Amino acid sequence: MGNLKQVKEHLNHLVVGREKEIDFMLIALIQQGHVLLESVPGSGKTWMAKAFAGSFSGLFRRLQFTPDVLPSDVTGIRFFNPKNQEFELRPGAVMANILLADEINRATPRTQSSLLESMEEKQATIDGETLQLPQPFMVIATQNPVESQQGTFPLPAAQLDRFLFRLEIGYPDYDEEMSIIRNFRDNVSHKKEIMSIASVDDVAAWSNGASEVSVHEDIEKYILNLVRATREHPSIELGLSSRAALALVHAAQGKAYLDGRDFVTPDDVKYILEPVAVHRLLLTVEGMLVQDPETLLKEISSSVASPVEAY
Repeated sequence: MGNLKQVKEHLNHLVVGREKEIDFMLIALIQQGHVLLESVPGSGKTWMAKAFAGSFSGLFRRLQFTPDVLPSDVTGIRFFNPKNQEFELRPGAVMANILLADEINRATPRTQSSLLESMEEKQATIDGETLQLPQPFMVIATQNPVESQQGTFPLPAAQLDRFLFRLEIGYPDYDEEMSIIRNFRDNVSHKKEIMSIASVDDVAAWSNGASEVSVHEDIEKYILNLVRATREHPSIELGLSSRAALALVHAAQGKAYLDGRDFVTPDDVKYILEPVAVHRLLLTVEGMLVQDPETLLKEISSSVASPVEAY
């Protein structure tokens, strides 16, 4: 647990004004989840992902997604080597502990879908041969807003559902932006500050610790009521799935563990609800005209009774 606090402090030093986002990324790493970072270009998504990965001793790979990136670039390929007259296996970018899928929505749907198996089952199938991915395995994907329509391909619902969190990176406030200007004037020296603080074994220990965080029956009912409320809302065409319900449980356990507790509270569930759920909701046409997913989630959260009496 000590190393976890050191990693958090180190990342907050490297990445200005992103304390909450860093917490969510640490929770995702602890719970073997994936994170989708969304913001306009130049808001520091890639830097945050690289600083995060650099704080761990595991293998990190970055793949810049463009329309000409092929599925084999992601998962790997079997090729004929003329030197030894044999077919050889060349693993792709997924053979890493942390994979940065940069600007994922610039790749074609065919290439995007090559990540589905890896994100869900922690394995990759290449020409019929299934390879287990290194543990832990985490995808940090970045994307520019689809609304910009600058050669982007929207991620399908099946792909979005595999991300534990979707984090919108907004603009920093005045003081934070001034700190960014001052810190990054000397780009090279600042990047040298990234240090590997935690190991793969540390992450495994954190995961084991988070799995032991208790979830009261009332909390389970609270989460299930939230999930079912999204399915019954008239403005929502596609509500939260059973995978989303499990994601809420795991994320809440990760939040409790990050705070040094061995039990989940209703506030943990409320804290992680939006980044877990917002990208999984599909609104009706009428719903999109009058509300956004964030507003709907707040409305649903306020309408579902919280089991505060248990605490």
